[in-house]
Amino acid sequence: MRKKQIFFGKVLFLFLLAFSSVSAMASDGNAQPRYRTLIPQPASVAPDPAGEVFTLTSRTTVGHDASLRAQALYLQDVLAASTGWDLPLTENVRKASVRLVIDTVKVTRPEGYRLEVTRKNVTVCGHDAAGVFYGIQTLLQLFPDKVYSRERQHDTAWEAPCVVIEDAPERPWRGMMLDVARYFFDKEFVKKYIDMMAMYKLNKLQFHFIDDSGWRLEIKKYPRLTEVGAWSGPDHQRLGGYYTQDDIREIIDYAAVRSVEVIPEIEFPAHILSAVVAYPWLSCTGQQHEVPGQHFISRDLLCVGKESSIRFLRDVLDETIALFPSKYINIGGDEAVYTRWESCPDCRKVMEREGLTKASQLQGYLTNMVAQMMKEKGRTVVGWEEIFMRGKVSTPVVGLIWHNVSDTIHATRNGHKAILTPATHTYLDFPESHTPGEVKAATWMPPISLEKIYSMDVNDYSAEQSTVLGVQGCLWSDQFIHGTVLQEIPYLDENRSERYAEYLTFPRLLALSEIAWKRQSERDFNDFRRRLRHHFAKLDAKDCGYRVPEPEVVSLKQTADGGFEYTLASPVEGAEIRYTTNGRYPTIHSPLYTTPVRVGEKADFCALTMVTPRHYSLPLREAPDYSAYKRYGEYTGQWKSLQIQPVGATRLRMECTGKISGNGNYEIAFVGTRGTNSLKVKDIKIFKRNEQVAEGKAVPDRTDDKTSVFSFAIDSFEAGTPFFVALTAEAVGGNDTEGLVFVGKLEK
Repeated sequence: MRKKQIFFGKVLFLFLLAFSSVSAMASDGNAQPRYRTLIPQPASVAPDPAGEVFTLTSRTTVGHDASLRAQALYLQDVLAASTGWDLPLTENVRKASVRLVIDTVKVTRPEGYRLEVTRKNVTVCGHDAAGVFYGIQTLLQLFPDKVYSRERQHDTAWEAPCVVIEDAPERPWRGMMLDVARYFFDKEFVKKYIDMMAMYKLNKLQFHFIDDSGWRLEIKKYPRLTEVGAWSGPDHQRLGGYYTQDDIREIIDYAAVRSVEVIPEIEFPAHILSAVVAYPWLSCTGQQHEVPGQHFISRDLLCVGKESSIRFLRDVLDETIALFPSKYINIGGDEAVYTRWESCPDCRKVMEREGLTKASQLQGYLTNMVAQMMKEKGRTVVGWEEIFMRGKVSTPVVGLIWHNVSDTIHATRNGHKAILTPATHTYLDFPESHTPGEVKAATWMPPISLEKIYSMDVNDYSAEQSTVLGVQGCLWSDQFIHGTVLQEIPYLDENRSERYAEYLTFPRLLALSEIAWKRQSERDFNDFRRRLRHHFAKLDAKDCGYRVPEPEVVSLKQTADGGFEYTLASPVEGAEIRYTTNGRYPTIHSPLYTTPVRVGEKADFCALTMVTPRHYSLPLREAPDYSAYKRYGEYTGQWKSLQIQPVGATRLRMECTGKISGNGNYEIAFVGTRGTNSLKVKDIKIFKRNEQVAEGKAVPDRTDDKTSVFSFAIDSFEAGTPFFVALTAEAVGGNDTEGLVFVGKLEK
């Protein structure tokens, strides 16, 4: 009897062991092996045919080359937090369970790695330290998601599937820009942002320190830059902050372990009002200003004609490059308006001396001067594409192509390099959709969906032959300072702006990481979306916020009775779907989706993805169809009878940010759609923030009882700035009237 019990116990143990091995390979109910859910997707993955696993235990040792101690300490720290084990480190690599080594023969491409997981040990072999670090990141994705937690996790089998992975990035520049100038993020958030970039193998952080709204970098020779230029508003509403040079050293060291190069951006000649406030003599006029509490583009530029301004610039750059080891220095250079230079006698003297015919050419003169200065110090200048589009620049620079991707051709012809960061695809301060309820975000261009980012064209990189070094995303923070919606309240110790930044960044950063890492010919959005569903749990474990995707429509069929049947899938592994069939937004109490749902009209169905009762998506619902009004432009707003006074004038105001997308001629149309009465619209005014910039003029031949059309012109457009239309209207015969408002830009 005793022998039977022992035999049965062994069989049960072997069964449970086999089951745990399968579960280690799987991260969802569809038994997806973890090596099939990696982001960015590796170049080569060869799983173990037997399906065996490597098991991490308290006796696991980490061996490393002497030069890789920092990477070994990083791995030790990550594993210690979640497992509770301080795994010993050793330079005796051959006897270790996890081995970190550099071998430039076995791995030939920069930043490349070979990861070999067997039942007995793990070997991460890199071409360089960066390659080893990226191999570590892939290894961590093979373990259960809880490995990312900063709290000890109990009852977890720390198993990774046996596999051989060979990988290397397609492009050397895989970046993100973080704007801390418009809205200040503290040191700890910056380090977290770097950590999340590194998790997905991004390697360049453009640190946007300087803008009209704030100067965030301590410069010891000019203390007023941070004493004055880093703060705005009265004390009880004061916004701002800055990084000391010790803070910067800490951030750089933190980033270096994670193979992230921190690139400082010292913006000029525009976007420098915060410095002018501190030192008015830097500008052409010398006028005293205040640091703005709302975003706008100042017309005050760094004066090119004053030796004192050039000396200031040289001093700041010298102190900056002494602090930052990066071989790149970003000088900004975008959105300059040259009226101050045109009227400045000092600037005009420089133009005459240099034989320049336009004030805009002074920017090329300044860029060339700084580029040569930086070249002598072993640095390469980077800036927005304007730096090589405004006058001749003979010293090679790198341009961030944000406005017109075809400007890479200009870079090629003039010996410069380029980085793709088009606002249409990589500006993460734009929302993901037009869905009502999206968080406050930039609207001067259309939303950028996950699929739109992933679909961006990027030519495959080929060493010296390629002009385009890579890809970069941008997170601007000018939206954070419009009003008080997103400003943190220190007294409550809350961090809404950090969560807002994470909501805008994730999961879109994962799409950015894959287009930066992989060849374009190997991309597949449907496969990426399948893998993405397994990464939200990793973000949760990292305590990183994200936008929950709406439920996916697997199929939509019309039923025999004229209704519709929805079949849905959750885009987040393990998340529920809640739905309604009366057109109202679902809540945590709404029915749980388990089988296809039938409704009479599409507008009746509404569903959302619910990760937790406090973290869920915007609703999936049928968007209104405005295609019949396409000739009027883009939908901007509407009016309803209750908004209209039955007698006398009614004043309405609606936002048209995003519909006004640049300078030019526009029309705004008021189209009645329901009701027995009509609306007489008059006195149209267009505002940029609170400044009136245009007035609408009636277009008689396009106006009737139900429609009123007005034309207006914009000649002072500013990207990222809100626009509004204000109007006076009167009901004709009563206020039984409803309608739609559209804004359209006229073709030249």
